[in-house]
Amino acid sequence: MFVSVPPKIAISDLVRGMKGRSSHKVRREFPALRRCYWGRRFWGRGYFATTNGAITEDIVLQYLENHIADPTDARQ
Repeated sequence: MFVSVPPKIAISDLVRGMKGRSSHKVRREFPALRRCYWGRRFWGRGYFATTNGAITEDIVLQYLENHIADPTDARQ
C-alpha cells in the first residue's frame, strides 16, 4: 500500500484506523469469520512504514504495479 500522509497525522493513528475499519468491514461482509477470530485480533499487532525518500512517486507506483502481477500470489 502506498499512501501519502500529512505530517500532522501520526502513522500509528493511520494504521490503527485502517486496520479497524477494514476489520469491521470484512467481519460484517463475512460473518462466518467471527467464529474464527472471536476473542482474537483480526490483524497482526505490528506494521511496517517507510518513506519513499529520494525516489519519485512514479517509480514507487511502477514498482508496485510490476512487483506482484497477481495479488493472490503474494510471496513471503
